[in-house]
Parts: sequence; C-alpha cells; structure tokens
Amino acid sequence: MTNPVYWAVLVGMTVLLMEQGLPVSTQGDSQSDNKVMDNITVRQGETVFLRCAQGDVVTHTAWLNRSSILYAGEDKWSVDPRVSLVTLNQEEFTIKIENVDMTDEGQYVCAVQTSSRPRTTSVHVLVQVPPKIINLSRDLVVNEGSNVTLMCQASGKPEPSISWKLVSSSGDLASDDEYMEIPSITRQRAGTYECSAVNEIDTDVQTVDITVNYAPTVSEGRDVGVTLGQRGVLECEADAVPEPAFEWYKDDRRIFNGFDGLEIVKTASLSKLVFFNVSDGDYSNYTCVALNKLGSSNTSFLLFVVIEPTSSTLLQGPRAVQDGSGGSMGVHLHTCLLLLVFLPLLLKF
Repeated sequence: MTNPVYWAVLVGMTVLLMEQGLPVSTQGDSQSDNKVMDNITVRQGETVFLRCAQGDVVTHTAWLNRSSILYAGEDKWSVDPRVSLVTLNQEEFTIKIENVDMTDEGQYVCAVQTSSRPRTTSVHVLVQVPPKIINLSRDLVVNEGSNVTLMCQASGKPEPSISWKLVSSSGDLASDDEYMEIPSITRQRAGTYECSAVNEIDTDVQTVDITVNYAPTVSEGRDVGVTLGQRGVLECEADAVPEPAFEWYKDDRRIFNGFDGLEIVKTASLSKLVFFNVSDGDYSNYTCVALNKLGSSNTSFLLFVVIEPTSSTLLQGPRAVQDGSGGSMGVHLHTCLLLLVFLPLLLKF
C-alpha cells in the first residue's frame, strides 16, 4: 500500500482546498486547478460511477468522501464492500458505489498529485428515494355521526405529495393533504380509503377500511295469505351494521325456533318465520324486531286465511244454473198445456 503519511498530507491539503471553497458550477477554471463537475443524480438502489481525468504527469491520485479515502490509486481504503475500482490508467480514475443509499449522498473529491502541484475534481451525488408510507391510520370502526380523521405520512426524495380518496365513491370525497377530515360520518361514507404518496420516482399506495355502525331499519312487512294446511312464510329484512339479531312475536308472545312446529331461519340481514302446516290458530298478527347494540326497529305482518275452491263448490255453480233454466222450462210447459185445454172451447165460440 502507498505510504500512509503521504496520503495523510494529501488528504489534509484536499480538505483545506474544500474548506476554502470550490467553484460551484464550472467545468474548469483557467486560474485554478480545482474543478467542480455537474451533480450526479442517482436513484436509491442503483449504481453510481465516479470518474476523474488523469494525465501523464500524475504521480498519485485518490477518491475521497468526507475527508475519508475510498481509494488511493489501486489500493482500497474503504471497508464498504459496495465500493470498487473500475478503471485506473493515464486517462481516467473511476470507482463505483453499488446499491446507493441516502447515506452515500454528498460531495466526493478526486485528489490528484502532479509533478508541480495538487489539483482536485469534486462532484456532488444526489440520491433520489421513492416514496414510502411510514405512518398510516389503522382500520376504524365508528358509529354513524362520529367525526373521523385519517392520517398518512410518507418519506422520499424529492418529498412526495400525498392524497386521499374513497375508493368506492364517485370521486366527491378526496383530500390533497396528509390528513383527511370526515365530519359526522354517514353509512354512505363507509368503505376503503386509499392514501397515495407520489414523487417523480415512484408511487406508494396503502388503504384504510372504515366500518360505520348504525341502528337497524326494517323493511315494511307484507301480509301473507295461506290456505289452511299449506306452507306459509313471513319474511323480515333489515339494514344494519353490525348485523342485526331478530325476534319474532305472535301478538305479544315471543316465538322461539321450534315453537308450535314453526321454524325461524336467518341468513345475514333476512329472517324468515316458516309455517309448515298452517292451522286455524296460526292466523294472527305477527311482529318482527331487528336489533343490534345501537338500537332496534320492528314491523308487523298479518297471516290471513285463503279459501281455495273445492270440487263441491265447482259443481254447485253449474247445477244452480241448470236448476234455474229447468224452472223456466217448467213454466213454459205449464202454459202450453193450459192453451191445449182451453183452445177447443175458444174455437166453439
């Protein structure tokens, strides 16, 4: 390895030149041996190449970062495995840093010792970082009418812009801020909310689910007519969150599953009261009650009798018509017989 004392002196001279101030945006200066190259912009995770022109009169050369030697000629001083030598000849001295991170951002200096005096070439490495959402509200369960605030914070470089939107909405509910305020939330505002963090590198998206609880609302009951001995069903539907429980009543008496041969069938927000063989005692008023922790709602039904035509009633109608026409024919026959009796007497006169 090259004499460490020599490199310590060279590093000291380089740092002194940097502290005195280097040109900010030049490609070279005729009155100075110090040069500043254009900034190098690289994305996080990529590889950056640092190139430095040499010359025939160069005796020693090194790449430094924050006064620490990365490479002194062919000798690697950095312990970072991501840093490696690419090219070293009379024309250029190039090293590379793989898998660049934010800690690699800053100024790098190529120090060259010529036969006359040292010169430096500096370059500033800018690391761009894709956005990453680092702080997000958790999924929420709230009661209808509550005030809700959603928060979304993200890191990245350039600094990302943040926006909120309700995924299931038509687009009228959105925010271009880290915070989204939803005053007096309604059941229509329940759903999935999407936070987007965007910069020129990439986009990061995460979601928050909001569940809105509300008391049951029961659809109006529909009266049902059933023939004696047939099967009948009363259906009760309710809208509620959380999912409602159901209770059935006949007049003021609660009905339980299996009561008098009845069955109560529940599927999500629908409850059915099933009569397998309707009897005279089943014809009555029934009440369905839907309830959850926020309240209850009810509706009433009437199970009424429907009389179907029987074979006897079907025959009775035609017979009645037949009897009526027979009576009419009898009257006409009686009239004809009277005429036959009295006609000869009338002819005598």
